[in-house]
Amino acid sequence: MEVTPALAIRSSVGIELWNSAGLKIPYVPNQNFPRDESKFCRAIVFSADGRFLAWANGTKVEICATKDWKIIFSLPRPKTFYLKFSPSGKYLVTWELFITTKDNAEGTPNLNVYSTADGNCIFSTIQKKNTDWEPHWSMDESILAFMVGGEAFFYETNEAKGFEKPAKKIGGARNGSISISPFGTNPYVAFHLPGAKGSPSMCKIFKYPDLQAAQPIGCKSFFQADRVEMMWNKRSTGLILLTSTEVDSTGASYYGKQALHFMSTRGDSFAVQLKKDGPIHSVSWNPNSTEFCVIYGFMPAKASFFNLKCDSTFDSDEGAINSIYYNPFGNLVILAGFGNLRGNVEVWDVAKKKIVSTLQAPDSTMLEWCQSGEIFVTATTAPRLRMSNGFKVWHYSGALLHETMWPEGQELLEVIWQTYPSGTFTEQPITNVKLEGIKSTQPQASAQAYKPPNARGINIPRPSTATNDNSIPVSAGRKDRRNRPRPASHSKNKSEENDDAKHNDSTSSNNAQSQKFRPISRDSAKKPSKPEDLEKAKRIRALNKKLSDISKLKTRRDKGEHLELNQVQKIDSETSLMKELNDLKIT
Repeated sequence: MEVTPALAIRSSVGIELWNSAGLKIPYVPNQNFPRDESKFCRAIVFSADGRFLAWANGTKVEICATKDWKIIFSLPRPKTFYLKFSPSGKYLVTWELFITTKDNAEGTPNLNVYSTADGNCIFSTIQKKNTDWEPHWSMDESILAFMVGGEAFFYETNEAKGFEKPAKKIGGARNGSISISPFGTNPYVAFHLPGAKGSPSMCKIFKYPDLQAAQPIGCKSFFQADRVEMMWNKRSTGLILLTSTEVDSTGASYYGKQALHFMSTRGDSFAVQLKKDGPIHSVSWNPNSTEFCVIYGFMPAKASFFNLKCDSTFDSDEGAINSIYYNPFGNLVILAGFGNLRGNVEVWDVAKKKIVSTLQAPDSTMLEWCQSGEIFVTATTAPRLRMSNGFKVWHYSGALLHETMWPEGQELLEVIWQTYPSGTFTEQPITNVKLEGIKSTQPQASAQAYKPPNARGINIPRPSTATNDNSIPVSAGRKDRRNRPRPASHSKNKSEENDDAKHNDSTSSNNAQSQKFRPISRDSAKKPSKPEDLEKAKRIRALNKKLSDISKLKTRRDKGEHLELNQVQKIDSETSLMKELNDLKIT
């Protein structure tokens, strides 16, 4: 029997589940799923093994079993921002904003671990930062680690008292970080120790439980690394280190510098040599763990594939690309250009290193492969883009299989594929025959170079400031959820067509999004009366400042100025910042 994964959808009007009865059959809402009609859903996630679906709706956290889509637990966590299942779904972790009060200067634990067997909270701790908040698990879930104040605490969950106190700890330096390898009963632990006062930064690899300073199996030192992103391959044989600085001390670039390093669990280490100057846009491991791909350089960028000795095995032609997406089997890879690029998508046969198909997905804010490895979804979502929201399902041959535009006045926030146990799908041969698809109702991106309105002598009127508490137009917020028009597959109404014509150019859509951001009103900025409100107001001011800076960067981008990678990354962070701002306003 053919298995066709469902799509879980989070929007400004709740949580829905959409199903398809086959590869060429359109997706429609699943009537068996208990649709959550809350307007304040902040997070949604499947467990990796596919047993559970969880979401936070602003009142509680719901967990349902995917075998029948029935809710099995409701957790009393109304302020939850983020959710994360452990590798096999035995635990669900929730995170909410950390707040202190006059009566509670130490604050209350804001990260909680729940058992999915009975819904009980088995562990709580304080995790102040919303960046890198996720706990670190070993694949068999026997080890759980948290970073607190630069120190990593390891809990052995297979012991009777595993959550009462940590079994191991490592670190202590400010801004240190760890990464646990995804394979093995006794996993590898990578620990990054930032440099200070002229000393280099250092990354060490340990084999758990041997975490003493003199026990690393590998060590790599490097200068110019304010921040290090650590990426393990699936088999835990190799580790990529993407280092970056806020400012380039050599003076070659005002905005910072990046470098790529490789470490193996055999003790080898290499600097990855790139063939073009400029920023590193994206790095990704092939799921087969034998190669990785890097997109780098000033536009047009280059994509290079490397083996485990860091030798370049293939270089693509230069193009408008900045994103890498391997399918789950690693036999296909997508090289795409999103964000401030036009949405070009190239699907490559990895073994033959040749293009299978090309397509256009302008204004896409996300792309995700289905676990089957043959189809993928692209979507235009808020708050990154608030207009022309919708999602499309594609076959790797380039055929468009499904298209749904979200109703006017509502916002599509997130689209994720249903997951399944390992082994549910098998790798299929790659075919050069294009599957028959449908014709998109959306206009293609303009081939002409974009000119901002002020360069065309056009005055930009001020946008309306009438919004409800979730930054949705007031008229949309008043609509009754049960009476809203259903998202139309393959067709659009007149108002949607007019919107598409107005926002044909992908860059102008990004510009329209930047105009949607507005600082908090004078009334909402009044001095709060409660200590927790003071903390919230302080965070809101900080978010508004960051979003204002991003708006200025987008204006510079739209005028044709070149932006460095860290500036593009700041623009890309707009989605999470606006999500946090919107959530703060409704709590």
